[in-house]
Amino acid sequence: MNPDAQNPSKTSADAASDSVSKPAAGAEDQVAVVSRADPPQHDPERPLALRSVREQVEVPRRTARKILVLGATSGIAEACIRQWAQRGDALYLVARNPDRLAAVTADARTRGASSVGSAVADLDDTTTHPELLAHAINWLGGLDVALLAVGVLGEQSQAERSFSAAHQILHTNFLAPVSLLTWLANYAAPRHAGTLAVLSSVAGERGRRSNYVYGSSKAGLTAFVDGLRNRIDREGVRVMTIKPGPVKTAMTEAMKGREKFADVEAVATTLVKTIDMGKDVVYVPGIWRIIMAVIRAIPERVFKKLNL
Repeated sequence: MNPDAQNPSKTSADAASDSVSKPAAGAEDQVAVVSRADPPQHDPERPLALRSVREQVEVPRRTARKILVLGATSGIAEACIRQWAQRGDALYLVARNPDRLAAVTADARTRGASSVGSAVADLDDTTTHPELLAHAINWLGGLDVALLAVGVLGEQSQAERSFSAAHQILHTNFLAPVSLLTWLANYAAPRHAGTLAVLSSVAGERGRRSNYVYGSSKAGLTAFVDGLRNRIDREGVRVMTIKPGPVKTAMTEAMKGREKFADVEAVATTLVKTIDMGKDVVYVPGIWRIIMAVIRAIPERVFKKLNL
């Protein structure tokens, strides 16, 4: 792939800059008129004269945010989409499964999204990223938030026996996201705006025998996002690392102890709120910040004997 393709200033994404100022369909600013009374005014000629004046005050209603979701059919992404749709945001959804994507898109429209666009794409194919992202942002008329929810759990036992299986996990969870984030960062930085929210995992905090291939892919992603934040936060772009613990989604359906996993709707509520707040790193549920601090503190001579 041409390295310049990851710099949107050298691709068809120039068209996106012309449309950044355009509101997405249904996202026009509106105002409500309210009234208020002035405080009492004292007239020295009339000791107790009061005057009430009604004046118009323009209070802007919430403007729909322009949100791109990559990996829109993942469990956590779907739950976030439902909440964004309910509050009337403009959405552009990308996923590889056409039937599931169509269902998520239709649901978002039903729930009240101001506009919904979609594209079927295999995000493992990094050569398609520049054109796909430029089209999505042009369709939205700009970009406020990009949620990157791309990933596979993979099969640890297969990855132990086959480099091909390990490579697929590493490519989907690390290399493909690096391609997407490089383009998005190069789009957002010169515009000094936007939030890039990236789903990593607590599994990347320390390698464990039960999932070290998946964990290493997320560790690499976390390190990349940390560095990207250090590079472009000063440009006015927020880069957010999301570290979920196990969540009840289709991805974890076959895992032991699933009944104790976090509820996906509660996780989405936390993420939607923290993305609005612009936090740098968020553990969901929050208890995982403490749990992983304990796990990282276990001495290696002890940790290597544990069956985690």
